[in-house]
Amino acid sequence: MTVRTCLTWPDKRLRTKAEEVTEITDEIREIWNDMVDTMEAMPGVGLAANQIGVMLRLAVVDGSTERGRAVKLANPEILHASIELREHDEASPNLPGVSAKIKRPRAVTVRYLNEQGMIDRKDFVGIEATSVQHQIDHLNGRMYFDHLSKVKRDMLIRKAKKLTG
Repeated sequence: MTVRTCLTWPDKRLRTKAEEVTEITDEIREIWNDMVDTMEAMPGVGLAANQIGVMLRLAVVDGSTERGRAVKLANPEILHASIELREHDEASPNLPGVSAKIKRPRAVTVRYLNEQGMIDRKDFVGIEATSVQHQIDHLNGRMYFDHLSKVKRDMLIRKAKKLTG
């Protein structure tokens, strides 16, 4: 298992929709394990494969306080989202040093392929709901700041550019 390097904004792969996963193989499981290691090293609560340059619809999410409980998802899709919203300060290792408050549904039900290659369904609440929505955005070529107004988005990107030189 390896900690992988995250792409740096504005790498075009961050704006590219990731490819569907057709089956869960040992190679896919190895990518997931690297993703968990990378997420833990940040530390973060989630990671999408295209953030590390792997253009497959793979994500990991772990919002547990004790860690080590990552949910590994292939082809995740939201089936249901709560009406109630939750605001959270979101960030990305692809655009380091900045964050923004984003409102998303407080809870979501997600369908995905699990580690055994079976279709699974899970309810995510709170920080894990925010994270899984954030990862699905990544897999669709969207960044968290796309939820901001153009003015706020431009300010955030300018600030990030100043920080990275």
